[in-house]
Amino acid sequence: MKLHFTKMEGAGNDFVVVDATREPFRPTPALLQRLTDRRFGVGCDQVLVVEPPSTADVDFNYRIFNADGSEVGQCGNGSRALARFVRERGLSHKDAIRVRTQTSVLELRHVEGNQYRVDMGVPRFEPRDIPFAAAPRAARYTLALDKGETVEIGAVSMGNPHAVLTVADVDHAPVAELGMRLQRHPAFPQSVNVGFLQIVDRSYVRLRVYERGAGETLACGSGACAAVAVGRLWGLLDACVDVQVRGGQLSIEWGGEGEPVLMTGPAETVFEGEIEWPN
Repeated sequence: MKLHFTKMEGAGNDFVVVDATREPFRPTPALLQRLTDRRFGVGCDQVLVVEPPSTADVDFNYRIFNADGSEVGQCGNGSRALARFVRERGLSHKDAIRVRTQTSVLELRHVEGNQYRVDMGVPRFEPRDIPFAAAPRAARYTLALDKGETVEIGAVSMGNPHAVLTVADVDHAPVAELGMRLQRHPAFPQSVNVGFLQIVDRSYVRLRVYERGAGETLACGSGACAAVAVGRLWGLLDACVDVQVRGGQLSIEWGGEGEPVLMTGPAETVFEGEIEWPN
């Protein structure tokens, strides 16, 4: 059979989006790895699947699969792509929709042009909610690494786990090497996304993120939210921050604890296509 898909991107974070509102989409890890492969498949950071709502309080279910076949509960850039997808496909004509992921309910809103805003929910800093094997909760944690080194991090859940550390210059940060070591750290039982944060001033930062199941991507929306939340917790950032990632720029707003994080950024359709898919 032929699988119809739409290739989309948000700030360089790219996706294959599948409409499963009429027919179910049940991929295996092997098929997902083939679909995401940039040489032998379509190629993308994540596969996004739109499904009918499972409860009356949302417009759609929204599933997110990494390139390694694992399913995750959050993808901020993907949420903006999903919002544009359902408008362009005529699945919804609302300016704001609610979607349910594996871990969260998100509100997605069309702002203007190619700009979409996502209510990413309230950051969770309690270690058990991340999950993170640390107690008690702290603003900063010193984590011992496998070569006798230590690193200072902040930790937060944005519907998925994040560790954030500050660096002097993201261009020279050891993203691949240190990101992999932290991602495999036993203190994070579900692995972790690792953000390398360079603070330029209180309203402008640069960021690179090593994502679990995907490696470094050109952008990570939940990672941008996590970095701003941790930076705010440390008293280093204002309530509105522009986050420069390698693929573009995101605007993050967070009023403080108990408040949701709002992320605004672009979503673009790249092309549509079909690929052979087993019945």
